Amino acid sequence: MSDPDGYFGEQVAAEYDDDESATFDPAEIDATVEVLASLAGTGRALELGIGTGRIALALSRRGVPVDGIDMSRAMVARLRAKPGGNAIGVTIGDFATARVDGTFSLVYLVFNTIMNLTTQDAQVACFANAAAHLSPGGCFVVEVMVPDLRRLPPGQTAVPFETGPARWGFDVYDVATQAMSSNYVTIDGSRTEFTSIPFRYVWPAELDLMARLAGLPPRERWEGWRREPFTSESRQHISIWEKPAG
Repeated sequence: MSDPDGYFGEQVAAEYDDDESATFDPAEIDATVEVLASLAGTGRALELGIGTGRIALALSRRGVPVDGIDMSRAMVARLRAKPGGNAIGVTIGDFATARVDGTFSLVYLVFNTIMNLTTQDAQVACFANAAAHLSPGGCFVVEVMVPDLRRLPPGQTAVPFETGPARWGFDVYDVATQAMSSNYVTIDGSRTEFTSIPFRYVWPAELDLMARLAGLPPRERWEGWRREPFTSESRQHISIWEKPAG
């Protein structure tokens, strides 16, 4: 890949915070930060895939010292330009393997970012890296979708998630490999642009096994940040694993 920022270079970074989805709603950010702050307690927090600081800045304003890891310099530059951005230490690198000095009472990874690691080995390494950063009794938190395979039409591999007069978005699944991609078609006058970003979807039980390999027993799982019960109909989950204290 020629772009050192991967799929989150300047073009994506410039528009990332313009997202109008519920994820960027202030009330949703507040609910997210409420949970994370309670888990961090009086300790430090580390965000894997910190990006433009949507959650990290709000958590920092709650008085939690926050560090982050991210591969995209373009995204981190947006973080740095925001009020309070310079108070957050960011390590540029792969969050599956990059190390930050010290230990943390909370390591977290939100908004499906675990799926940016496109192999099972990389996802397993991410859990090991989170565990290595945690102090005893600390928690690793992951927010991620439940694979939407039930929405696949018979014999098809694509699920649309956005339709409009000038922009379409659809996810493509490979159920044999758990590879997927989010694809966008944008029409601007006479010009049509196609963008595809690869992911690897992962099941809750598979994440639990990765956590077990990293020595992190499960603590809680909810459907959302307001602690709604996780059920067979849930389309996302917030999962928490805890490093043993002794």
